[in-house]
Amino acid sequence: MATGYLGILRARHALRLLTGTLVGRLPNATAAIALVLFVRAEGGTYSLAGALAAVYGVANAVGQPVLGRLVDLFGQPRVQLPAAVLAAACMAVFAFCGTGPLSLAYVSVAAAGLFAPPLEGGLRALWPSVLRGEEQVHTAYAMDAIAQEVMFTVGPLLVTLCASVWDARAALLVLNVLGVLGALSVVVSPPSRAWRSAPREAHWLGALRSAGLLALLGAFLFVGMALGSITVASVSYADGHGGDAVYGWMMAGLGLGALVGGAVYGARQWSGAPERRLRFLVALLAVCYLPLMLVPGAVSMVLLSVVSGVFLAPCIACAFIIVDRHAPRGTVTEAFSWLVTTFTVGASVGTGLAGPVVQAGGTVWGFAVPGVAGAVSLLVLLVTGRVLAAPARGAVVAASSETDPNRAVEPRFSSGDRA
Repeated sequence: MATGYLGILRARHALRLLTGTLVGRLPNATAAIALVLFVRAEGGTYSLAGALAAVYGVANAVGQPVLGRLVDLFGQPRVQLPAAVLAAACMAVFAFCGTGPLSLAYVSVAAAGLFAPPLEGGLRALWPSVLRGEEQVHTAYAMDAIAQEVMFTVGPLLVTLCASVWDARAALLVLNVLGVLGALSVVVSPPSRAWRSAPREAHWLGALRSAGLLALLGAFLFVGMALGSITVASVSYADGHGGDAVYGWMMAGLGLGALVGGAVYGARQWSGAPERRLRFLVALLAVCYLPLMLVPGAVSMVLLSVVSGVFLAPCIACAFIIVDRHAPRGTVTEAFSWLVTTFTVGASVGTGLAGPVVQAGGTVWGFAVPGVAGAVSLLVLLVTGRVLAAPARGAVVAASSETDPNRAVEPRFSSGDRA
């Protein structure tokens, strides 16, 4: 199982790009908890902390596809590093000024979210220029999904560690300095400096003119809703079964399941169209959410949380392949950024929806939300099956940048290739 992943990490520049991207994304991944800790340390309310975290999330959702399009137009170094510096500077303004002038607090946090660099989409655009062949790229997508789970597990621990060793302000500053260093490590690398997007057709919709991409985004809006609703339902469950410790174990179980599922998925080669495989994976994801409605004892519930997370990373990794297949020529970074934005918005909607459901029907019905959201995602994939199966307009097979290290281009894999 580990052979494929080791082969990727041994590829020149691969480990540096993966590590730099993960470190560069730390400010974004930890923004919610870092903002809450800082606002509370400043004497602010939880309502204010939640509002600032929401503003950051909305601004980030808006900024990712916009910056992704700029990356496709002007290259990674010209966009990623300035964006990272601006985002860190805006968060530093908030850290030093605090919550005193509320207008400044909101503006600085919004700007920090807006300028967060699209490193996630940028990395997926770079993989084909670093790795050998389609199969390695697809394995890298799976490894990328696994690495995200690790980051979202380690990131909050790093925030709390910095806050306990120093204070909440220092945690904000340290994480954003690390974010700039991570982005710097990526953009000064030869693959990032050499990468150029394929020539693109001028169109105001950019990547969104692809019907197949729109269908995928519609499906993943509901996958994000499923994940967001689980967090709220889990809090409700933990309140009656042991408190914060049980909630922490449930979230850890969800992450562990995703890690295991992603590792197994990426360790083998898959034949057939990825669009068909994604329907199967989303169906399994939805089914595995349903046992959570049994709300058994804490130990059993943690085990069910592990099961519920098993198919999340494979779904995400498979979606990466489909994005690459359906993104119009010259829009690959923007297309990946739209997937990030859609998933984030879906998670926010799921969080907001699960609260009233739990309030009205209790914890059991709260855990019904992810199952229903997963089923709707599958329905979207089934209804748009023909659209997803159709070749993307403007998608062509391009030469690998390995044949010419000074010309990194977007590869396109034909629908008959192995996924």
